[in-house]
Amino acid sequence: MLTWRWFAARFGGAVLTLVGVTIVVFVVLRTIPGDAVTASLGTESGTLTPEQRDSLNHYYGIDKSWFEQLWTWISGVLHGDLGLSVTSGKTVTELLGTALPVTIEVAALAALMGTAAGVALGVLAGARAGRRTDSATQGAALVGLAIPEFVVGTAVVTILAEVFRYFPNTGTFVPLTTSFSENMSQVFYPALVLAIPFAANVMRTTRSEYVEMAEADYVRTARGKGLHPGRIRRAHILRNATIPIVTLTGIQFGYLLGGTVIVEQIFALPGMGRLLLTSITNRDYPVVQGTVLVIAVLFVLVNLIVDLLYRAIDPRTRAA
Repeated sequence: MLTWRWFAARFGGAVLTLVGVTIVVFVVLRTIPGDAVTASLGTESGTLTPEQRDSLNHYYGIDKSWFEQLWTWISGVLHGDLGLSVTSGKTVTELLGTALPVTIEVAALAALMGTAAGVALGVLAGARAGRRTDSATQGAALVGLAIPEFVVGTAVVTILAEVFRYFPNTGTFVPLTTSFSENMSQVFYPALVLAIPFAANVMRTTRSEYVEMAEADYVRTARGKGLHPGRIRRAHILRNATIPIVTLTGIQFGYLLGGTVIVEQIFALPGMGRLLLTSITNRDYPVVQGTVLVIAVLFVLVNLIVDLLYRAIDPRTRAA
């Protein structure tokens, strides 16, 4: 019974979140100057007669009230129809089907590298708390958090080109299933740029939790029994420090799914971030609404998975 109540509460919260995101994005887009007619015709829209503009407004559905437009779009979403792109004429589902795998791959690779490096450096710093290694590691983490991604991305591209005479492949995107080497040449460096602040955050959390857990009574008891330091580190310290790390990793991965705009633009990756930026510039409302909705769904899904991991890792969460 408790499990069903838990799922019902999480599902209800997720639905409310998605409805709220949909309404906010819809209203914000309608307050931006310009409309679908201007986006599709550009400067030629100024030459339209009133009758032609009225006809196009009716075609794009922008002659209706905001409430009617919102209800029409939500009804389409419930039937699996995210609409048509104003600028390309393709369905939003088709555009997202091409862009979504790119963003997920880059975000997943960045999260994998960032988590591995962050946990390793956090354990290294926590095991040597107060020493030079700890100070150096924390200093590096602060630098990783302070430097903006567009600066790091630009620096990576410049160093690769000027020093190593290597130019990342920015041509047509090659899926992982087609060629592993060509795919990695396109996604590795963007993922590396995103992994730096990711690792810095994970490192700081891991280090803090490690130091706190290392002073716990049960850890001192384990040391007193003569257990191997490696076993104490794995079974007693890291295991109990897992939940904050899982929380941070899940939240950061959710943000990565919608925060790859700058990196995708620098490395010319056809992901959701670049699609969203282009659609906002072109006032392509259906694409913007569909992209934001998919990002919100993924973020909610990631948080749900994190909650499930809580229940699997810590029995006290299930009891609560």
